[in-house]
Amino acid sequence: MTDEKKPFHNPFGALAGLKDGLPKGPEPKPGNPKGPARAVVRLERAGRKGKEVTVIEHLELSLREKEKWLTALKGALGCGGGLEGDALVLQGDHRQRAAKWLEAKGVQKVTLGS
Repeated sequence: MTDEKKPFHNPFGALAGLKDGLPKGPEPKPGNPKGPARAVVRLERAGRKGKEVTVIEHLELSLREKEKWLTALKGALGCGGGLEGDALVLQGDHRQRAAKWLEAKGVQKVTLGS
């Protein structure tokens, strides 16, 4: 007899041997992960004493996801910003760089405004 203790009853013990016989699932598709369908990136000065901000609107994300994206976007662009309603607001003119970052995150259509 061995000193090894075996469980009295393990209903999943027999499944371990069957794992190798299962067919493989579909391969993940290469490319960008699927993101929101659309985003509008525009520059705004009105009501900000002449200071420029980049506003990103129409992102169909939850509030928690918007906060995550905003934190990552501020880190990638090296700027400050915050949430104003449903829009992500970045300090400064970052339209081109923000649009490229959004496309890399999987946003399907990025529209640049003035």
